[in-house]
Amino acid sequence: MDTKDLAYKIRVHCVEMTNRAKSSHVGAMLSIADIVAVLFSKILKIDPSNPRWENRDRFILSKGHAGGAIYAALSERGFFSKDLLETYYANGSLLSGHLSHKGVPGVEISTGSLGHGLSVAAGMAYSAYHDSKNHRIYALLSDGECDEGSTWEAVMFSAHHKLSNLICIIDYNKIQSMAPVKDVIELEPFADKWKAFGWEVVEVDGHDHNKLIQILDVKPFSQSKPTVIIAHTIKGKGVSFMENTVLWHYRSPQDQEYLSALKELENNYHA
Repeated sequence: MDTKDLAYKIRVHCVEMTNRAKSSHVGAMLSIADIVAVLFSKILKIDPSNPRWENRDRFILSKGHAGGAIYAALSERGFFSKDLLETYYANGSLLSGHLSHKGVPGVEISTGSLGHGLSVAAGMAYSAYHDSKNHRIYALLSDGECDEGSTWEAVMFSAHHKLSNLICIIDYNKIQSMAPVKDVIELEPFADKWKAFGWEVVEVDGHDHNKLIQILDVKPFSQSKPTVIIAHTIKGKGVSFMENTVLWHYRSPQDQEYLSALKELENNYHA
């Protein structure tokens, strides 16, 4: 599956889902669309016909509020019908606003309470390591949840146990729910902090598919360290009036904004 085509489809689905549900977090979904597209089309060992395959790679979306992007990717990969996306955020739907695993093939665990995802991924990696399993565990975090102490406990645990089968990816779009990250709690020097905690650190343009594939396809990154990929991204990427703005963390695209977003995505990705 072509990664750029998948990223386009993820973005369109996310705009449509948030419009239909009048729900939040479209900006957060758009910022991870390229990372998710590369993971689900080129990197993760997964089988849509056997979602609980024992040797599958495990993927944890710690920033569960962007779960629409994962639902979109899973539907495009054939884990479930794309018709199910039309029920996103509706009362009684399997596809809750924050990512849910209940009845949803391909989702490992429900997330949304920030700061927990890396701990879960570290536990999975620790278990796999001691059971001599060869699969890898990927956790995609927001930059804002790196304010949380539970994240750094997992960082220390993972380095101490030399979990080289664990890959953490940071969606470093530099905007959290109410303000720019630097105005809430400054994370810089971000890479140096991870290095000081004993991790292998890679920085990348989180929208460059070729570089993402090149980096994520390296196995293993380190023989004795977990790896963090700091992906520099743009919140709302792909829709100009959503990009780099706090507004689109919670706002949903309606009326002319919705039509303009779809038209711009079409022009940007199928020009």
